[in-house]
Amino acid sequence: MYHGPNMKTLLAMILLSLPALAADPASTVAVVNTACGPDNVKFNVKSSHDPQPAPQLEPGKALVYVVEQYDRPGNEFGKPTIRVGLDGAWVGANRSTSHLFFSVEPGEHHLCSNWQSLPPWLRVQASLAGLTAEPGQTYYFRARVIEHGGSLFTLDLEPVNSDEGQMLVASSPLSDYRQK
Repeated sequence: MYHGPNMKTLLAMILLSLPALAADPASTVAVVNTACGPDNVKFNVKSSHDPQPAPQLEPGKALVYVVEQYDRPGNEFGKPTIRVGLDGAWVGANRSTSHLFFSVEPGEHHLCSNWQSLPPWLRVQASLAGLTAEPGQTYYFRARVIEHGGSLFTLDLEPVNSDEGQMLVASSPLSDYRQK
């Protein structure tokens, strides 16, 4: 007796049809470009396990940390490089559960995390977050790689409270990134 497609097949069909249901791909790209940076900018990334002095907060600016993390530690999907953008320009990159930091002017900002990868279907994935920075403050974000089973992965960029952020930074090496 035939009961129709199994759940995996049905889920795959739904997921594969989602891009076709997008309202306006050009609008999506425009929104992503507001926060991210040009796709042709790439980074080489290593992690520094050496103890690092705490960054000095620049007068009149805020400090932002972004920590790359996986929802299933140990399954790091080839240790991808995650680029971090601010207001349409790349500010750096993380790789394999590392962190970076940068200073920002006070005011409203648009953050982005985006996979720097060879498969185009991963490179177009981005996650966005807003930030209203105040002088002298420190902000923490988690760029999380989420596995949805098999080879389906997404990104999530979310703010975390200062206690969680300090713990994430302390438990991850500093990202040493260089633009290619």
